[in-house]
Amino acid sequence: MNTTELAATAQAMVAGKRGILAADESTSTIAKRFASIKLESTQENRRLYRELLFTTAGAAEYISGVILYDETIRQKTSDGVPFPAYLADRKMIPGIKVDTGAKPLAGFPGETITEGLDGLRERLAEYHRLGARFAKWRAVIDIGAGIPSAYAVAANAEGLARYAALCQEAGIVPIVEPEVLMDGAHGIERCEEVTNFVLERVFAHLHAARIFLEGMVLKPNMVIAGKKCPQQASAAQVAEATVRTLKRHVPSAVPGIAFLSGGQSPAEATHNLSLMNAAGPLPWALTFSYGRALQETALAAWGGQAAAFAKGQQAFFVRAKLNSMAAGGSYQSSMESAAA
Repeated sequence: MNTTELAATAQAMVAGKRGILAADESTSTIAKRFASIKLESTQENRRLYRELLFTTAGAAEYISGVILYDETIRQKTSDGVPFPAYLADRKMIPGIKVDTGAKPLAGFPGETITEGLDGLRERLAEYHRLGARFAKWRAVIDIGAGIPSAYAVAANAEGLARYAALCQEAGIVPIVEPEVLMDGAHGIERCEEVTNFVLERVFAHLHAARIFLEGMVLKPNMVIAGKKCPQQASAAQVAEATVRTLKRHVPSAVPGIAFLSGGQSPAEATHNLSLMNAAGPLPWALTFSYGRALQETALAAWGGQAAAFAKGQQAFFVRAKLNSMAAGGSYQSSMESAAA
């Protein structure tokens, strides 16, 4: 393990008010996104859409890295350049999703365990050869009646730690993603309680697994009320609760935290991030690792139409720029209408 290289990569992923584009949707997930614009999910359409995002002029000013899917990391631009090489040449670090999804946890109804450890060492070696320099593994924690259980949280924390250790062994920076879902009717207080517990367990397992903290990036949820909760928290409350929770559990050795959007609208995810960064100096960089919250407007603007390719790229550029401003704490909600 080359700790110097791992630390340099992790720093580059979160520095300079840049963030990470999550373009690692599985084939089934992107088919649902394409259905919203009435586009067939063929291999070529998926390649073309990823090319739209990756080749957007000026995007590298705001995007530090891109999480790819197994199919995508093997694809090329229309000019025949492999996506990982194209991104790396523009200082956007190629990454790869390596988990195989959340599956039902035996004996614990309503809870899941993320799988994908079998054969991971070999897959990481191949992905490194293909150009990946960081990876992502998502653990899913749901809030409901009697859940999450301590066992489910511990099992997922152990999986994250084992994944992270294998990544660092392979010279790949692990993005550690313990997502407390914002589904459900729970309030922000319950989300904060669960997120505290999850992060405490995750870092206990990371320490036990001897993870080099300077060579990882954390990708957590924001502390937010469930979507079905009648009392939604304000952006200021979300920012305050999230920063308070992170300060309690995330060591300052971790170079950065790149939030998932978790079903928030693009504007909500951007606003919340900006308020956190505007609150004052923090021990780690706070940035974004968004999927839908970065892509939604671009997908709609493109609509699968060749004539609207540039329109889709412009929408992506604007969204990336607004989130970069949020990473610096200078975003204002009024910028949404101006950008539109």
